[in-house]
Amino acid sequence: MCRGTIGAVKLDNIRVPDGGSCTLNGTRANGSVVVGTGASLTATAVRINGNVQAEGARSVQVRGDSFVGGSVQIVQGRAATIKRVSIIGDLLFDENNRFLEAIGNRIGGNLLAFENTGGVSIVGNVIDGNLQCKGNAPAPTGGGNQASSKQDQCKKL
Repeated sequence: MCRGTIGAVKLDNIRVPDGGSCTLNGTRANGSVVVGTGASLTATAVRINGNVQAEGARSVQVRGDSFVGGSVQIVQGRAATIKRVSIIGDLLFDENNRFLEAIGNRIGGNLLAFENTGGVSIVGNVIDGNLQCKGNAPAPTGGGNQASSKQDQCKKL
């Protein structure tokens, strides 16, 4: 469990409990980071070999030259900022209701934004797979993204 701040140590899996708050600074996780309902995660310069999974989270921020060996999934929550992160898998924003940002990331899979209602900004990402956005209100904004294909609401980003 993470409550409070964890520095530059190595751990297995990390869980932010429902309603909790966790700050990771230079932390290394051999497994995944799971963010509980109503919880907040701020992760800077981290290395996570598994996934970052948040369902119903209040806030998720992963930034500062971080690495995620799996996927980042932000689902049915509120705000999220994913900035300057190398993600081997996908980045998914799905059914969130506050502002979301994907800025300057290197994504080995797809960047997907579906059914979000708080606004989505997608800027300067390099995506090996597809950049696809559907059902977001308002439509995503941004630009300067490189992807194998840009689909639906993200065609011009």
